[in-house]
Amino acid sequence: MDEKRFNELALKEFERQYNVSAPYKEFCKSLNVVPETIAHWEEIPAVSSFAFKKAVIDSLPAEKAEQIYLSSGIVQLEKRKEKTYRDKWAVAMIRTGNTLLTKAYLFPDVEKMKILFMVPSPKMAPLMEMAIGMEHVRMEFGTSDSRFLISFFGLDIKTLLKSLKQAEKTGEPLALIGATFGLVLFLDACEKEGIRFSLPEGSRICDTGGYMGRYTGCSKEEYFKKCVQVLGIEEDCCINVLWICENSTVYFDNVLKNSFSSVKKERYKEMPPWTRTIVVDTREFKRLPKGEIGLLRHYDLTNRLAGFAVQTDNLGFETEDGFEVIGKWNKKIGKIDIDHSVWHPGGKLATKMINYVMRRKLSKVGQIHSRLK
Repeated sequence: MDEKRFNELALKEFERQYNVSAPYKEFCKSLNVVPETIAHWEEIPAVSSFAFKKAVIDSLPAEKAEQIYLSSGIVQLEKRKEKTYRDKWAVAMIRTGNTLLTKAYLFPDVEKMKILFMVPSPKMAPLMEMAIGMEHVRMEFGTSDSRFLISFFGLDIKTLLKSLKQAEKTGEPLALIGATFGLVLFLDACEKEGIRFSLPEGSRICDTGGYMGRYTGCSKEEYFKKCVQVLGIEEDCCINVLWICENSTVYFDNVLKNSFSSVKKERYKEMPPWTRTIVVDTREFKRLPKGEIGLLRHYDLTNRLAGFAVQTDNLGFETEDGFEVIGKWNKKIGKIDIDHSVWHPGGKLATKMINYVMRRKLSKVGQIHSRLK
């Protein structure tokens, strides 16, 4: 989409959201910004991702929603539950757009593949956006033996290990998709027990959440090394995605797509034509030159009636035609600094509970693996 057309659509979406979302209108008024006074999409006020946790920013009444998502990832421990409402047009755009991106960046070489999802299914978490999105991925790209591996009983380690061993025997590649922290815990458990796999060529692993020292204590380079040593999956087949609940589009690493296209580029997340991502400084929130580290701000036309411009606390930098994420901003320090506190978005209690349950389950990985034929 050329710049002129994107700008036209962005301004129309801003005017719509301004006129029908009371919280957003008040926010814009506080900045002395109205639709008549701006001419470019970069002038559209961006809503902080934290605002979605304090008020319903959506312009759509709940009774007209086609789909309702919880805005904070997995099960919340607090009483309040922040929600995002999507109408049928938004749901259709989101599914179409993200299907195109999943095909281009995760499955550019195949139509169907066995997929193992280390995330809850929609039956377990019916309002979890990631679960809903992964079910759509399963339907579009998964073979009939694709499986969700997390239930109310925790991670199904036996099915996971059995599927990995079966792939080795049959030579049929598979895809493993899950939250970064869960994948890292599994890889660590396998390393500890001396468990190694040599998955067939074409297998791939897709993680979301980040290996930036915040949730996993694992760097990007360490993660790639674990994938090679434990699974036999090379770095070009390790795809990280940025998936935030307040934004509709999923942003993929370009490495697998470039590998099959014989394109030599650095790893970064490419922007689909219906989006723009810029980086702003932490003081005045002004746009920074490409390559300089600041806060990521996303503009997304599929974020229909739900905040076209979203300001995040993710640190990153712009590339020539995309961006990269490097960590979470440590707001306590104020300047450009990564937050290395290792905790999950659900909070410290959620982190302790998840780590305890996962580690307790994974402590049996060696025992289960030894019993498999």
